[in-house]
Amino acid sequence: MGESKDKAKTKEKKTPFFKGLKAEFNKIIWPDKTTLTKQTAAVVVVSVILGAIITICDILVKFGVDLLVR
Repeated sequence: MGESKDKAKTKEKKTPFFKGLKAEFNKIIWPDKTTLTKQTAAVVVVSVILGAIITICDILVKFGVDLLVR
């Protein structure tokens, strides 16, 4: 008998959650194509620059460790 009450409570809790979720999704402002393109380009450029910096640092550290080991 307690199980049916638990199931009813679970259904009651889920309904407001999904209503709230739908309300939040309606508040989303999706970017237009130009904004999305600019932001994507910025992310790619920054990723490439950081990748290059990390690669250079790795090469320098490797060179330094090789000098110390010799």
